[in-house]
Amino acid sequence: METTQTANVPNFDTVWAALIEDRELLKKTAREWWEYREQREKDDREWREHREQQKEDWDLEQEGKYWALQEAKENWRLFQREKETDKKVKMLNNCLGEISRYILMPYLMEKFRELGFVFTMACPRSSIEDKKNNIFIYTDIILENSDQVMVVAVESKPTADDITDHIKRMEKLRIHADLCNDNRKYLGAIAGMVMSDSEKTFAFKNGFYVIEPSGEEFDITAPEGKPKEW
Repeated sequence: METTQTANVPNFDTVWAALIEDRELLKKTAREWWEYREQREKDDREWREHREQQKEDWDLEQEGKYWALQEAKENWRLFQREKETDKKVKMLNNCLGEISRYILMPYLMEKFRELGFVFTMACPRSSIEDKKNNIFIYTDIILENSDQVMVVAVESKPTADDITDHIKRMEKLRIHADLCNDNRKYLGAIAGMVMSDSEKTFAFKNGFYVIEPSGEEFDITAPEGKPKEW
Protein backbone atom coordinates (compact mmCIF):
# COMPACT_ATOMS: atom_id res chain seq x y z
CA MET A 1 0.00 0.00 0.00
CA GLU A 2 1.59 3.31 -1.08
CA THR A 3 1.77 5.98 1.63
CA THR A 4 2.62 9.64 1.50
CA GLN A 5 3.58 12.09 4.21
CA THR A 6 1.76 15.41 4.21
CA ALA A 7 3.78 18.47 3.21
CA ASN A 8 3.23 21.96 1.89
CA VAL A 9 -0.14 22.12 3.68
CA PRO A 10 -2.28 24.98 2.33
CA ASN A 11 -3.51 27.74 4.59
CA PHE A 12 -6.24 26.24 6.79
CA ASP A 13 -8.42 29.36 6.89
CA THR A 14 -8.48 29.61 3.10
CA VAL A 15 -9.30 25.98 2.31
CA TRP A 16 -11.75 25.59 5.16
CA ALA A 17 -13.64 28.72 4.10
CA ALA A 18 -13.94 27.21 0.62
CA LEU A 19 -15.20 23.95 2.08
CA ILE A 20 -17.83 25.72 4.19
CA GLU A 21 -18.97 27.63 1.08
CA ASP A 22 -19.36 24.33 -0.82
CA ARG A 23 -21.30 22.84 2.08
CA GLU A 24 -23.76 25.73 1.89
CA LEU A 25 -24.09 25.10 -1.85
CA LEU A 26 -24.95 21.47 -1.12
CA LYS A 27 -27.57 22.54 1.42
CA LYS A 28 -29.02 25.01 -1.13
CA THR A 29 -29.18 22.27 -3.77
CA ALA A 30 -30.92 19.95 -1.31
CA ARG A 31 -33.49 22.63 -0.48
CA GLU A 32 -34.12 23.28 -4.16
CA TRP A 33 -34.57 19.53 -4.71
CA TRP A 34 -37.24 19.27 -2.01
CA GLU A 35 -38.95 22.40 -3.28
CA TYR A 36 -39.00 20.79 -6.74
CA ARG A 37 -40.51 17.60 -5.28
CA GLU A 38 -43.18 19.60 -3.46
CA GLN A 39 -43.96 21.57 -6.63
CA ARG A 40 -44.22 18.33 -8.59
CA GLU A 41 -46.71 16.93 -6.07
CA LYS A 42 -48.71 20.16 -6.32
CA ASP A 43 -48.66 19.98 -10.11
CA ASP A 44 -49.85 16.37 -9.96
CA ARG A 45 -52.77 17.32 -7.72
CA GLU A 46 -53.77 20.19 -10.00
CA TRP A 47 -53.44 17.90 -13.01
CA ARG A 48 -55.78 15.33 -11.48
CA GLU A 49 -58.28 18.04 -10.49
CA HIS A 50 -58.18 19.47 -14.01
CA ARG A 51 -58.69 16.02 -15.47
CA GLU A 52 -61.76 15.40 -13.31
CA GLN A 53 -63.19 18.79 -14.25
CA GLN A 54 -62.84 18.15 -17.98
CA LYS A 55 -64.13 14.58 -18.05
CA GLU A 56 -67.75 15.59 -18.65
CA ASP A 57 -66.79 17.45 -21.87
CA TRP A 58 -65.36 14.44 -23.66
CA ASP A 59 -66.77 11.13 -24.66
CA LEU A 60 -64.90 8.18 -23.22
CA GLU A 61 -62.98 7.23 -26.37
CA GLN A 62 -61.71 10.73 -27.17
CA GLU A 63 -61.00 11.48 -23.56
CA GLY A 64 -58.89 8.37 -23.23
CA LYS A 65 -56.76 9.25 -26.26
CA TYR A 66 -56.37 12.87 -25.22
CA TRP A 67 -55.36 12.23 -21.63
CA ALA A 68 -53.04 9.38 -22.56
CA LEU A 69 -51.16 11.77 -24.86
CA GLN A 70 -51.09 14.57 -22.28
CA GLU A 71 -49.89 12.26 -19.53
CA ALA A 72 -47.17 10.88 -21.77
CA LYS A 73 -45.95 14.41 -22.55
CA GLU A 74 -46.07 15.45 -18.90
CA ASN A 75 -44.30 12.32 -17.69
CA TRP A 76 -41.55 12.81 -20.26
CA ARG A 77 -41.09 16.44 -19.22
CA LEU A 78 -40.88 15.52 -15.54
CA PHE A 79 -38.54 12.63 -16.28
CA GLN A 80 -36.11 14.89 -18.16
CA ARG A 81 -36.25 17.51 -15.42
CA GLU A 82 -35.65 14.96 -12.67
CA LYS A 83 -32.84 13.33 -14.63
CA GLU A 84 -31.06 16.66 -15.04
CA THR A 85 -31.48 17.47 -11.35
CA ASP A 86 -30.10 14.07 -10.32
CA LYS A 87 -27.12 14.63 -12.61
CA LYS A 88 -26.35 18.01 -11.04
CA VAL A 89 -26.67 16.65 -7.50
CA LYS A 90 -24.38 13.71 -8.32
CA MET A 91 -21.75 16.00 -9.86
CA LEU A 92 -21.88 18.29 -6.83
CA ASN A 93 -21.57 15.37 -4.42
CA ASN A 94 -18.53 14.02 -6.30
CA CYS A 95 -16.93 17.46 -6.32
CA LEU A 96 -17.50 17.99 -2.61
CA GLY A 97 -16.18 14.52 -1.86
CA GLU A 98 -12.91 15.33 -3.63
CA ILE A 99 -12.63 18.72 -1.91
CA SER A 100 -13.34 17.20 1.51
CA ARG A 101 -10.76 14.45 0.97
CA TYR A 102 -7.86 16.76 0.20
CA ILE A 103 -8.73 19.47 2.71
CA LEU A 104 -9.31 17.08 5.60
CA MET A 105 -6.23 14.93 5.22
CA PRO A 106 -3.51 17.43 6.21
CA TYR A 107 -5.24 18.17 9.51
CA LEU A 108 -6.55 14.76 10.48
CA MET A 109 -3.34 13.60 12.13
CA GLU A 110 -3.30 16.72 14.30
CA LYS A 111 -6.97 16.31 15.25
CA PHE A 112 -6.59 12.62 16.06
CA ARG A 113 -3.53 13.44 18.16
CA GLU A 114 -5.89 15.40 20.43
CA LEU A 115 -7.75 12.11 20.97
CA GLY A 116 -4.58 10.22 21.84
CA PHE A 117 -3.60 8.84 18.43
CA VAL A 118 -0.11 9.43 17.07
CA PHE A 119 -0.26 8.68 13.36
CA THR A 120 2.93 9.12 11.36
CA MET A 121 1.69 8.60 7.81
CA ALA A 122 -1.32 9.64 5.75
CA CYS A 123 -2.36 8.16 2.43
CA PRO A 124 -5.22 9.47 0.23
CA ARG A 125 -7.11 7.44 -2.35
CA SER A 126 -5.42 4.07 -2.12
CA SER A 127 -6.62 0.72 -3.39
CA ILE A 128 -5.95 -2.97 -2.87
CA GLU A 129 -6.31 -5.42 -5.77
CA ASP A 130 -5.71 -8.93 -4.47
CA LYS A 131 -6.89 -11.05 -7.39
CA LYS A 132 -5.59 -14.26 -5.81
CA ASN A 133 -7.90 -13.90 -2.81
CA ASN A 134 -10.60 -11.93 -4.67
CA ILE A 135 -10.19 -8.87 -2.42
CA PHE A 136 -10.66 -5.44 -3.99
CA ILE A 137 -10.78 -2.40 -1.71
CA TYR A 138 -10.80 1.35 -2.29
CA THR A 139 -10.10 3.78 0.57
CA ASP A 140 -10.43 7.58 0.75
CA ILE A 141 -7.92 8.33 3.53
CA ILE A 142 -5.73 6.06 5.65
CA LEU A 143 -3.74 7.19 8.70
CA GLU A 144 -1.10 4.79 10.01
CA ASN A 145 1.47 4.08 12.67
CA SER A 146 3.20 0.89 13.75
CA ASP A 147 0.25 -0.24 15.90
CA GLN A 148 -2.93 1.23 14.40
CA VAL A 149 -4.59 2.08 11.10
CA MET A 150 -7.45 4.60 10.87
CA VAL A 151 -9.54 4.22 7.71
CA VAL A 152 -11.63 7.31 6.88
CA ALA A 153 -14.54 7.21 4.43
CA VAL A 154 -15.30 10.68 3.02
CA GLU A 155 -18.75 11.55 1.68
CA SER A 156 -20.41 14.91 1.07
CA LYS A 157 -23.62 13.63 2.70
CA PRO A 158 -23.16 10.13 4.16
CA THR A 159 -26.12 7.76 4.07
CA ALA A 160 -26.83 4.54 5.96
CA ASP A 161 -25.74 2.65 2.84
CA ASP A 162 -22.40 4.50 2.83
CA ILE A 163 -21.84 3.51 6.46
CA THR A 164 -22.79 -0.10 5.73
CA ASP A 165 -20.32 -0.10 2.82
CA HIS A 166 -17.61 1.14 5.18
CA ILE A 167 -18.33 -1.72 7.59
CA LYS A 168 -17.83 -4.19 4.73
CA ARG A 169 -14.66 -2.34 3.72
CA MET A 170 -13.26 -2.68 7.24
CA GLU A 171 -14.03 -6.41 7.27
CA LYS A 172 -12.21 -6.89 3.96
CA LEU A 173 -9.24 -4.87 5.20
CA ARG A 174 -9.00 -7.09 8.26
CA ILE A 175 -8.99 -10.22 6.09
CA HIS A 176 -6.32 -8.75 3.83
CA ALA A 177 -4.23 -7.62 6.81
CA ASP A 178 -4.30 -11.13 8.28
CA LEU A 179 -3.18 -12.58 4.96
CA CYS A 180 -0.26 -10.13 4.99
CA ASN A 181 0.63 -10.85 8.66
CA ASP A 182 -0.36 -7.30 9.56
CA ASN A 183 -1.33 -7.48 13.25
CA ARG A 184 -2.16 -3.81 13.67
CA LYS A 185 -5.58 -2.73 14.95
CA TYR A 186 -7.84 -1.24 12.29
CA LEU A 187 -10.33 1.51 13.22
CA GLY A 188 -12.87 3.39 11.12
CA ALA A 189 -14.22 6.92 10.73
CA ILE A 190 -16.95 8.57 8.66
CA ALA A 191 -16.38 12.14 7.42
CA GLY A 192 -19.27 14.16 6.02
CA MET A 193 -20.01 17.73 5.06
CA VAL A 194 -23.66 17.27 6.01
CA MET A 195 -24.73 14.40 8.26
CA SER A 196 -28.16 13.80 9.78
CA ASP A 197 -28.60 12.70 13.39
CA SER A 198 -29.82 9.27 12.29
CA GLU A 199 -26.67 8.66 10.20
CA LYS A 200 -24.42 9.83 13.05
CA THR A 201 -26.22 7.52 15.47
CA PHE A 202 -25.83 4.61 13.03
CA ALA A 203 -22.11 5.38 12.62
CA PHE A 204 -21.56 5.57 16.39
CA LYS A 205 -23.52 2.35 16.91
CA ASN A 206 -21.09 0.56 14.59
CA GLY A 207 -18.04 1.88 16.42
CA PHE A 208 -16.99 4.61 13.97
CA TYR A 209 -15.56 8.02 14.71
CA VAL A 210 -17.57 10.85 13.12
CA ILE A 211 -15.84 13.79 11.43
CA GLU A 212 -17.94 16.83 10.55
CA PRO A 213 -17.64 20.63 10.16
CA SER A 214 -18.03 22.76 13.28
CA GLY A 215 -18.04 26.48 12.57
CA GLU A 216 -14.80 27.33 10.78
CA GLU A 217 -13.13 24.05 11.79
CA PHE A 218 -14.13 20.42 12.05
CA ASP A 219 -14.64 18.07 14.99
CA ILE A 220 -13.94 14.39 15.50
CA THR A 221 -16.37 12.66 17.84
CA ALA A 222 -15.70 9.21 19.25
CA PRO A 223 -18.48 6.64 19.74
CA GLU A 224 -19.64 5.95 23.25
CA GLY A 225 -17.63 3.21 24.92
CA LYS A 226 -14.72 1.63 23.11
CA PRO A 227 -14.46 2.26 19.35
CA LYS A 228 -14.71 -0.89 17.27
CA GLU A 229 -11.43 -2.48 16.24
CA TRP A 230 -11.01 -4.82 13.30
